[in-house]
Amino acid sequence: MQLLPPSEIVFNFSKIQQLEDTVRKIYRLIIYSRYHFDDDLLDSYLTGMHNLKELVGIKNAQMEAQTEEELEEYIINLKKSLDFVVDEINDHNRFDSEVQLFQLLRLISPETNSIHPNKYRNTLVQIGAHICPDGSEVPSLVAELFYQMKQISNPIIRAIYFHHELIRIHPFADGNGRVTRVAKNWILMYDLFPPTFISDATEKKEYIQVLGNSFRDLDKNPGKWNKHIAQFFDLELDRLIDNANHLFEIVENIGNQREKKKIDRSV
Repeated sequence: MQLLPPSEIVFNFSKIQQLEDTVRKIYRLIIYSRYHFDDDLLDSYLTGMHNLKELVGIKNAQMEAQTEEELEEYIINLKKSLDFVVDEINDHNRFDSEVQLFQLLRLISPETNSIHPNKYRNTLVQIGAHICPDGSEVPSLVAELFYQMKQISNPIIRAIYFHHELIRIHPFADGNGRVTRVAKNWILMYDLFPPTFISDATEKKEYIQVLGNSFRDLDKNPGKWNKHIAQFFDLELDRLIDNANHLFEIVENIGNQREKKKIDRSV
């Protein structure tokens, strides 16, 4: 398998600009408003991601839980993973190594790691019509992916590129989607962008279909950008923009409520 060269990436600059503008608006509120605190941002999106009802929707959409027990375990593991990521970011550690990839696997999918401790898969895997690379190729492909990531300066594009290519490699026996999503969010959060997750079954279906189509075209024309990869990048950007707008509204509302309380007390 040949990785998509970063030089082939064609991205929608206007959407990236829109996302960056919204994130700047959030930080202006946090820094300059008298009615916001430093931890409003972190509390807002961590609370949202840890909300049980929301996670049930995410989990069902991702078709990764069959029982209530599995769902509960998923939520616990996701929280551990996100707490780990936040601690790493606070220690100024960006996501850029295979060691960190295995750290995420141990946290988000401990059952997979227990079967093959700190190892990539050695079995054949197929995603739709796409036959993933042989297990013997996986170590070199993952190493190359981390090298290629370093050629991408924009963290948004780097995160989406990593997501697309790691799923295409499918390095683990199980838990690939979970590990990839948390890793992508680590890349985003390190550079102050909010994390993002698939929120419902419709989104999940579209996500799988677009990925499958992009993999199929890459199998036919290795290393070449295609319209389905472009669609995947666009959908990821749209998700990020929607999430950032939602986050801005939440943070803004926190300040508005505090301001109202202060005015009410002074009347």
